[in-house]
Amino acid sequence: MSLYIYPQQMLPAAEQIVAMTGSSVAIGTLNHVPVKLILDNQSTASTVLSISLNGGQTLIPWKTFTAGEVLVLDGDIYMFPKGTAFYGNGTASGSFSVSYTYINL
Repeated sequence: MSLYIYPQQMLPAAEQIVAMTGSSVAIGTLNHVPVKLILDNQSTASTVLSISLNGGQTLIPWKTFTAGEVLVLDGDIYMFPKGTAFYGNGTASGSFSVSYTYINL
């Protein structure tokens, strides 16, 4: 029996970054299922990160990031689904970034 290895390319998605304003702002939506996900609070104040699985109709407060906090999720098995939208709510003292890589099938 022959063993076939199918190479998979891990590609970077465009960074989604937005300035915080003191109210809830849309950061971006996952266009692919991520493999590696980087959530980066680039501000000097805490930011509440919320997610939505229905186009922003329902926001689920997920995690409060302290100033400068970065979280890297390495989800080779489990990860947020394609279409997940991220929202941030923090004072106007910087930006929040969502970066990820995905498998090109």
